[in-house]
Amino acid sequence: MWNLLPVRCLLCSRWTAQGLCEPCLRDQAPGLQAPHRPRCPGCGMRLAAGVQRCVDCERDPPAHGDVTVAVDYAHPWDRLLQRYKFGNKPEWAPALALLLARALGPPAPPLRVVPVPLSPERLALRGYNQAWEVARHLARGLQLPARADVLQRSVDLPGQAEQNRQARLQRLHGVFQVHSRRRPWVMGQTVALVDDVLTTGATAGEASRALKAAGAREVLVWAVARTPPPDEGPS
Repeated sequence: MWNLLPVRCLLCSRWTAQGLCEPCLRDQAPGLQAPHRPRCPGCGMRLAAGVQRCVDCERDPPAHGDVTVAVDYAHPWDRLLQRYKFGNKPEWAPALALLLARALGPPAPPLRVVPVPLSPERLALRGYNQAWEVARHLARGLQLPARADVLQRSVDLPGQAEQNRQARLQRLHGVFQVHSRRRPWVMGQTVALVDDVLTTGATAGEASRALKAAGAREVLVWAVARTPPPDEGPS
């Protein structure tokens, strides 16, 4: 259930009840409006009209199920998410969760929600896991169970943003594990894996493998934003 209180819009500073005002959502997130350009269910990349799935996902299907993203990681969302992630703005999470909820529509239960985890070192440095802040507000609004302690990340891997998908996959292999005490919580369940930004899909793929190895029936991927190809503008 959403707790909506008057706040300033994160993009334009208008007063709104949801953190992002309707004019900004209409103008800056046209992908949420119908009709809209479809996205690949395997990676979240935007597709040409009439195309059902991108060539890469057809050739090499991901380890997870369908991907849902709200916006492209481009102006103005890239700067907003950078400030949220690196500028100590966890209070922005409810607005981002509501943005993602609008992209999702009504999810079909049963679902269990987990965030992409940070390493203990990165969590201590930042003070909060930006994926969990979105995940917990999203789960509360959708009335779904959520836990932050299901997936564990054993090491921090700096410099991921500068690497391509293959390099990320090689570095991420074995990085995620499901806590032994949380295996019964995911066993036989459909799990929604939440992140703030989906870049190459390597992190989501490796985290999904860990969840499925622990017995999850299916893993869906929900992200606020998807990094578009360099030759494309925002959605």
